[in-house]
Amino acid sequence: MATRTGRSQRRTGALSRERIVEAAVALLDEVGESGLTFRALTERLATGPGAIYWHVANKDELLGAATDAVVAAALAVEPAGTVEPAGAPDSPQDGIRAVALGLFDAIGGHPWLATQLATQISHSPWGPVAPRIFEHIGRQIRALGVPEGSWFTATSALMHYVLGAAGQNAANTVSTGMLGPDVDRAQFLDAVSTAWEELDPDDYPFTRAVANQVRGHDDREQFLAGLDLVLAGVTALHPMNG
Repeated sequence: MATRTGRSQRRTGALSRERIVEAAVALLDEVGESGLTFRALTERLATGPGAIYWHVANKDELLGAATDAVVAAALAVEPAGTVEPAGAPDSPQDGIRAVALGLFDAIGGHPWLATQLATQISHSPWGPVAPRIFEHIGRQIRALGVPEGSWFTATSALMHYVLGAAGQNAANTVSTGMLGPDVDRAQFLDAVSTAWEELDPDDYPFTRAVANQVRGHDDREQFLAGLDLVLAGVTALHPMNG
């Protein structure tokens, strides 16, 4: 009995929760949520389902763990291609931009992530994902000198903008891909611009006026510009002392 128990402990130790989550993320990236099954995981990891259930109870737990792992990795590094803002380096604004771009890149790189983030944050706000993102943004809000009574509102506003804009951008990318291999992003944006330009001028004067700006715009730069608008509002309402 003792020998069998020892072998069981070695097997479960060799197949760690981290390895299972890494394999789950890879499957999600390749085949999406519908393709993430315990059977597919057992094949990927060359093990039996019992070894996986030892670490993860069900698919919901696995999806939550995969989401948290990707988010944690995104928040742990400064994303490439960060646009240097005006002002002092390593300011709270810089920190918020780094968090925002890390999540923007992660959501863009993992087509399943936006949906799972919405699910995790709305259905399990007590789970690890929502507090992890909230903490990273909130610390910078506090460093900006925002009064404590406004921490929740300011942090929530930034979090909603980041996840909403990044999620919409990822959805647009997926939609473009569904149009076929012969349709690229530039063609998609040109089609949108053309359609807007042909709207009724009496009903849609503003949309027609900005239609040409849709062509060739940079998603990342637009995302950062929107973020700066939110940050400008926060700092205008709560200017730092000193």
